[in-house]
Amino acid sequence: MRCCFSAHLPALAALSAFPGPCEVLRSGARLAPALLRSASAAVQRARSHPDDLSAVNLELVTLTEDRAVITWYTGIPGTNDGLGHPLPAITEGEVVYGTHPSRLNRTASEGRPTAYHQVELTDLEPGQTYYYQARSRGVAATPTPLHLVRGNAVGTSTFGFGHSGGPYSFTTPQPPPGRHLLSVALCNDLHLGETTAGLVSGLPLLRGVVQQPGRAPYPELMSRALVEEARRRGADVLLAGGDISAGGAAHDLGEARRILDGFGTHGQDYFVVRGNHDRSRNDDNANAFQATFQTAFPGGGDGSGFFAHDLGGLRIIGLDTYAKTGNGADAGGLGPDQLAWFQERLRQQPDQPTLVFGHHPLTVRDSVFPVTRGQCLERRQARAIVDAYAQAPGVFLHHAGHTHRNKRTVLTRAPHVTQQEVAAAKDYPGGFTLLRIHSGGYALNHYKADAPAARQWNERSRRVAAGLWPHHALGRSVADRNSVTAHDLSGIAAHSTVR
Repeated sequence: MRCCFSAHLPALAALSAFPGPCEVLRSGARLAPALLRSASAAVQRARSHPDDLSAVNLELVTLTEDRAVITWYTGIPGTNDGLGHPLPAITEGEVVYGTHPSRLNRTASEGRPTAYHQVELTDLEPGQTYYYQARSRGVAATPTPLHLVRGNAVGTSTFGFGHSGGPYSFTTPQPPPGRHLLSVALCNDLHLGETTAGLVSGLPLLRGVVQQPGRAPYPELMSRALVEEARRRGADVLLAGGDISAGGAAHDLGEARRILDGFGTHGQDYFVVRGNHDRSRNDDNANAFQATFQTAFPGGGDGSGFFAHDLGGLRIIGLDTYAKTGNGADAGGLGPDQLAWFQERLRQQPDQPTLVFGHHPLTVRDSVFPVTRGQCLERRQARAIVDAYAQAPGVFLHHAGHTHRNKRTVLTRAPHVTQQEVAAAKDYPGGFTLLRIHSGGYALNHYKADAPAARQWNERSRRVAAGLWPHHALGRSVADRNSVTAHDLSGIAAHSTVR
């Protein structure tokens, strides 16, 4: 099953979805050097001694006021898993850290040897700068390279760059103001039924990545791991923002329902909206598309794919951003009825704390790959939504998927609203974003799914797009996946008082 960037198109639709020449030239200039670097790295691996240990792909995934989650991979140099990736080397892992680069006097380690390392630092102090080094068998791990986007995968500063293995540095944020009220897991792009990640027709370098024989289908194992991790991280509510399935098949949507029911009750503990992939190939009109999805995830009494729900003063609005006929690769669209309903909802209660979620982003900025019309909502409708936000100070967050990346964008014409694109649940970096709502603000923190099988697939699927996928999906900075924003949310009741 092809991803959102590569749905099979009729000839005319394909032409309309193509990026402009400037987009192609810009992306080509960025991608060519990275492909050359990847080839050079492969040559270096071939020259390595087989007994050496390679500790690579170091990432500071999660950073809160009191904890940090750090991941890396250990492999055997000179080996190849068929994707240009070294075979796993199972060994111990530890992170040494401290408040001065020459005094890394604290240690956090894992409970068992693995090749897919994940270490969590706890009891950190807010607003404190820490220095750290991740090690396996004495070998210091090196960062995931994000030179293509001039990014930083390992810290909030460039300290340690230029020295192999660091130490690297991060500064913990202050917590959101006020008392904690509730936590919401934001996820999208589960793609139940998909069998090849990152498949793009006609491009041999982008041939896609499949699961290893004998292992569970990756959309299922990643979705189950997400539900488990969201509960473990304290999520009270879960929002799934579209592309729940890869092609709208009843079986895949039913399986998604069974997996998400592991979190709680649909319409009470978790809420779902549709994406462009949640349409069956047999659905030749928008109504059939809607009916297929509604069988698995019944909406309101009117059967619409959009809704508003009050959760102790928090208004959650779910948008159906592909309520239209089409092939799924063109721009998203709400339809005039849904847009009018949405504008009226905000107009009636502009000050109510409001979280909006839908599949297509309103805008796509700073993409390493060419930006096509199909990557976001239709331009005029997106502008109308932002205009509505500008008149509704209670709206604070717009959660979107579809781009399969972590990206934080403050909407220029409605600066009190943050658009948070969340990476796909189905593959690298594979997880969800936890929204922690406090009375005076909120925090957004990305977590990878932590189950052993999820860790393995995450590492394997980073090879999507000829190994360039981290440049796009991880987030070019720690702030793209971890942020704190002040906003008056005192009108929301604590979750414990809602039940």
